[in-house]
Amino acid sequence: MHIEQFEDKPLAHYSYAIRSGNEIALVDPSRDLKPYYEFAEKHKAQIKIVFETHPHADFISGHLQLHKETGADIYVSELLGAEYPHKTFDEGNEIKLGTVTFKALNTPGHSPDSISIIAIDENDEHAMFSGDTLFIGDVGRPDLREKSGKTKAKRKELAKSMYHTVQHKFSHLPDRTLVYPAHGAGSLCGKNMSKEGSSTLGKEREENWAFKNLTEDEFVASILEDQPFIPSYFSYNVDINKEGASSLEEGIVKPHFHFQISTAPNEAHLIIDTRPHSEFKNNHLPKSINIKANSENDKFETWLGAVVKPKETFYVVIASAECRSEILHRIAKIGYEKQLVGVITLGDHSFETSNELEISKFKAHKEDYTIIDVRNENEVKEGKIFESALAIPLHQLRDAQADIPKDKPIVVHCAGGYRSAAGSSLISKYTDQVAVYDLSEAVKEFQS
Repeated sequence: MHIEQFEDKPLAHYSYAIRSGNEIALVDPSRDLKPYYEFAEKHKAQIKIVFETHPHADFISGHLQLHKETGADIYVSELLGAEYPHKTFDEGNEIKLGTVTFKALNTPGHSPDSISIIAIDENDEHAMFSGDTLFIGDVGRPDLREKSGKTKAKRKELAKSMYHTVQHKFSHLPDRTLVYPAHGAGSLCGKNMSKEGSSTLGKEREENWAFKNLTEDEFVASILEDQPFIPSYFSYNVDINKEGASSLEEGIVKPHFHFQISTAPNEAHLIIDTRPHSEFKNNHLPKSINIKANSENDKFETWLGAVVKPKETFYVVIASAECRSEILHRIAKIGYEKQLVGVITLGDHSFETSNELEISKFKAHKEDYTIIDVRNENEVKEGKIFESALAIPLHQLRDAQADIPKDKPIVVHCAGGYRSAAGSSLISKYTDQVAVYDLSEAVKEFQS
């Protein structure tokens, strides 16, 4: 069998094509189907099977569109309660594709309906597509399904399920089994994932903390400790994926395009400015929020879904008309395309500029400023950069405006500048009482 891994870097998401002869099975496909179609055309093969290991929280899957456009059968656990055409695939079930046999393992822990897909070829080579159950160096977080999906479960119950999954579900598989997870480092579906995109089960048994000799209580305490925040869009995506999303093209053709505007749009909607921080600071629409989407290294999708709530309408400002298609595709990856009112480019008209912080003055008189630390809670636990800083994570900032003192100028910082740009613009949106500054990359001057 031939295994091809596809990576969506902004979401740290891995999907897979398994080819046997001229037939292909896909595992956990992203919403943009172009890479899979190109792979099929290159190998003169047909997409016959789509496996969904669980209803994903952090991205919209293209499984239903694949079914409609290729006729491929979708296989999921019966526990999922899928509302789209599908075939159930649970422990004891197996499917043949060419010379490859696929077997299902029910592996609850990240979600109650998670399955792992075991692929075995004619040479007895084993591969496991573990979804969000087993990562490289970690396992999936168990706290995402208390408020979403048909089958809900408390985090402690799922943590216990994960313990038993790790202890028992993989024991019959050989050490040489290749492990292919749905996510890597940078994903919010776990907390200590490796940058490596694959491993072997033997290596994970030796190195992954979850396989250590822990009691159930010790395992549960460890997995529940210091999990990252949960963006607003996660439960929304679970429900969409359970229903099956509309095709990508249906959603992204609708927003109005406003080219080189000279007047600000309706203030009833949020304005998300995706341009680089320097361009935003030099000229931006009033009350707009800067969430940069300059490259695939920018976690635009995650922070858009953390700041903007599901079904909340917004405009998006882009650097040029050339960026339009890419930004629309990135918004659609988390299912927010139907909330998008319009896409905007700025012309020569001047709107607003950001306040520029005098670093030397700030260094000499930090007590004259209210310092807001927008890093995540686990980062702050590791140590404050400024002892006097008020810690409010970026994803909580919109709901915490009343907690921010307005008696002194405000300086916002994160660890490197990306989140502080969003945070300072967000605070500026809600206050006209004092100046708001972005410490930006200058924060590095204060880190030991």
